[in-house]
Amino acid sequence: MRDINPLAPSQKASRPAIFGWLLFDWACQPFFTLVTTFVFAPFFASALAPDPVSGQSLWGYATAAAGLVLAVLSPVLGSIADATGPKKPWIASCGLVLFIASFALWYAAPGQPYAIAIALIGFAFGTVAVEVAGVFNNAMIPHLVPPERFGRLSGTGWAMGYLGGLVSLVIVLGFLSPDPVSMKTVFGLDPLFGLDPATREGDRITGPFSALWFLLFVLPLFLFTPDIPRSGMRLKEAARKGLEQVRSTIADARRHESVGRFLIANMIYQDALVALFAFGGIYGAGVFGWQAIELGIFGILLTVTGTIGALVGGRLDDRIGAKPVILGAIVILALVCLGVLSLGREHILFVVPTAAPAPDDGLYGSAPEKLFVLLGLVIGAVAGPLQASSRSLLARLVPAQEAGRYFGLLALSGKVTSFLAPLAVAVATAIFQTQAAGPAVLILFLLVGFWLLSGVKRV
Repeated sequence: MRDINPLAPSQKASRPAIFGWLLFDWACQPFFTLVTTFVFAPFFASALAPDPVSGQSLWGYATAAAGLVLAVLSPVLGSIADATGPKKPWIASCGLVLFIASFALWYAAPGQPYAIAIALIGFAFGTVAVEVAGVFNNAMIPHLVPPERFGRLSGTGWAMGYLGGLVSLVIVLGFLSPDPVSMKTVFGLDPLFGLDPATREGDRITGPFSALWFLLFVLPLFLFTPDIPRSGMRLKEAARKGLEQVRSTIADARRHESVGRFLIANMIYQDALVALFAFGGIYGAGVFGWQAIELGIFGILLTVTGTIGALVGGRLDDRIGAKPVILGAIVILALVCLGVLSLGREHILFVVPTAAPAPDDGLYGSAPEKLFVLLGLVIGAVAGPLQASSRSLLARLVPAQEAGRYFGLLALSGKVTSFLAPLAVAVATAIFQTQAAGPAVLILFLLVGFWLLSGVKRV
């Protein structure tokens, strides 16, 4: 199953080429940080949806729908890209969809007709586009560095993404998005460009901001990073071959126990991670009543630990292997979910009562809020290594010249049931009428993923 990477050490990509590839994660991350987690999603739950509980459910259904589409598209398009060769045209096409979908979020204004539909459709289309683009970007890894550097390259990419999310979050919260009560940004300023706090323009601007950010910072990838040579195969023929390759790739994965078991495990634990990020900000807004400042500073702190975690995780990956890094991250995330489950507005550890915060206690004044922030920082620290080591593990397992179809299958395994965890959270939230149902569901997903990955041969 393994194949020697076609890049000899003397033929590795240049520094500008590597830098262009790394900036892809930087370019994409504001969509995840600003839209999916810390600004737009809580705005949707608190200002567009009828109430936070139904907002969490609706957001879960949109996330589930995007995951279902990704399950179909990712492996097929990855196989087609392998057959035709170049990956950049596919990244450009996905980028166009991401740009349009992100810009559409500006029109999801409170009180406007179809605002909820615009928000959910724009979010879902943007999610599909950015994730599919990532399939093609990931498939370039074996063509840029030798295998012994896969972990460091992947981890550095995730760290660049977290850093991009951090910078974009500081810009939005410091200069654009005001607190609904004080009408000032985190820096105590009036929002730039005359953004109106009453109509939540500071929250809605995250869509156009993410679109423009992506357009600007994805350019070095196209300018400096060499693409894979064109095969000469026509698109129609490539599509037919791509569909055949999907079937053969799934068959190959089933015959090679380590690959197949890893992909199934990835499917389960990535489901839980998707749901954690999708509902983290919504949970803080719904349970503790956090507004823009609390959510924004929480996001900044989380992305700082995420950047550090991704850098450290990439080096651990190259030193001790991808599998131990992933297993350790899964255990920590399960414990974090248990900790979140134990929190309420007026208690910690399920039964220990806490005092309500006083007006002069400042940010995160109550004990449950402080513990929730701490748990969030842990999520940030281990999420990067979990995802970075997942793609480096696959890069070590499969032939370099077939990386596209296998990374498409990785996206399939990460997305084929990615609707399941958000859907389970949405349904459990709706049935039990409590946001605490979410962490309880995710613990089960993480434990199953751990058990499956433990049987994969160490690479």
